[in-house]
Amino acid sequence: MPIHDWTRVKAGIFHHFHHAWIFAISEAMNGGLLPSGYYALAEQIAGGFGPDVLTLEAPTQSALTHDLPDQLGGVAVAAAPPKVRYHARSEPDQYARKAKAVVIRHSSDHRVVAMVEIVSPGNKTGRGALRQFVEEAQEFLNRGVHLLIVDLFPPGSFDPQGIHSLIWEYAEDSFELTSDTPLTLAAYIGGEAPEAYVEPTAIGLPLIDMPLFLTPDFYVPVPLEQTSQTAWEAVPAVWRNVLEGLPE
Repeated sequence: MPIHDWTRVKAGIFHHFHHAWIFAISEAMNGGLLPSGYYALAEQIAGGFGPDVLTLEAPTQSALTHDLPDQLGGVAVAAAPPKVRYHARSEPDQYARKAKAVVIRHSSDHRVVAMVEIVSPGNKTGRGALRQFVEEAQEFLNRGVHLLIVDLFPPGSFDPQGIHSLIWEYAEDSFELTSDTPLTLAAYIGGEAPEAYVEPTAIGLPLIDMPLFLTPDFYVPVPLEQTSQTAWEAVPAVWRNVLEGLPE
């Protein structure tokens, strides 16, 4: 299924699709994609590391590594590096994020180790909303939580190079979006030395599987195309027609 132009419909229509997609990804993760010891929930995350998020702390190394041998399902970065167009590594620094997301927790202590965030129109409505999103993404990454951010909305006046360029503020990185591929899929390794795996994309192109890191050395591929198709079926037909340029 090609990426649709979600600017053609009101934010509430994407909001409906967004929620369906979050649950589809959660079901896929729990349906065999996550290794033993990990589970996914659709959770509301807001305001950083508040008390409403159970034991939301930086994952300890022991909790992250003892359940991830190759046979349990995680993909080793050394054996199969993610197939994206851009990869950037930084020196130790800082990072964060927000909203309803797929949250991956470790069953040993139920702490958050990774998240999938789908950017919504509300995240880009103004400078304040965008700043909050970016600061929370940087906070989470700084605390060692790994992220996958899916941004299917074109850059605006507050993010002329997309959300990734605001999250990833390292001057030596030369990443730039182009008019041919203005949308962004970005997977991040959190911690003292964050890394970014970025795939620019565009309306009309199919989504690719993107890595969601569970540790800096292991990831699971998130089936964005398959799960978005499931979510698409939950969108009322009248709005699917609008998005596909068909008579309502």
